[in-house]
Amino acid sequence: MAFDEVEVSEYMTTDVDTVSPGAWVTDVVDQLKSGSRYSGLPVVDADGHLLGFVGAIDLLEVNGDELVEEVMTRELIVVRPEMTVKNAARVIFRTGHQFLPVVDDERRLLGIFSNGDAVRSQIERTTPTKVQSTREMLERRYDTAVDVTEREVAVSELIPTQREVYADELEGRTYELEHDLAEPLIVVSYGSETYLVDGHHRALAARSLGIDRALAYVLSVSPDDVEELGFATVARRGGLRSLEDVAVNDYVHHPLIEKTEPDL
Repeated sequence: MAFDEVEVSEYMTTDVDTVSPGAWVTDVVDQLKSGSRYSGLPVVDADGHLLGFVGAIDLLEVNGDELVEEVMTRELIVVRPEMTVKNAARVIFRTGHQFLPVVDDERRLLGIFSNGDAVRSQIERTTPTKVQSTREMLERRYDTAVDVTEREVAVSELIPTQREVYADELEGRTYELEHDLAEPLIVVSYGSETYLVDGHHRALAARSLGIDRALAYVLSVSPDDVEELGFATVARRGGLRSLEDVAVNDYVHHPLIEKTEPDL
């Protein structure tokens, strides 16, 4: 199925905590304190129909003995399960919402589609394509079969194949790792060595977070079949032996970039 045709129903979260309109505000506060991934709760009736949403901001300076129906937000942007992920992601981007309730024709709550779900859907479809392209490139170049497995690899043992990463993108990959949104690395196993092909920002972010092992697609190339691996040559010529040899380029603070001061 083409990515443009992937539906929200395939990636929405269906295990969603809800609250009734007759609940006390104090009970909602306690529920939010216990942990809510959406910083609020959908409000549904006994039949599961979506009536509104109550978030932390709705509860500011509100007495605990008030009812949810008195403070909840009633005007919501909702999507249908058959909507494409691509279009739902556009709605999230344009409205600034972090998530959208998913309802059926009778406005029963089916789940929540978040910006994290949108990222995950993209990862699950783009990464295998990159892996296959890398595999085909290796097989054409060296005329050998390349096995692919998905497993964890030791971050400290990765040999990089690019000399620098960018500070702002490194921050983005760090956020993704902290929220379980990062896609797997792509590495080439060549004898006792593991060369990092795709995911240098992710690998450095993992190292900075103290993550010892990272999920990766591992493409195995035997030294018996390939005498000189191109990735090994690139690493050797670049003096790259470990992630410590990769420079972080913070171009925002580059000496040729100026920041203007506001007029006083």
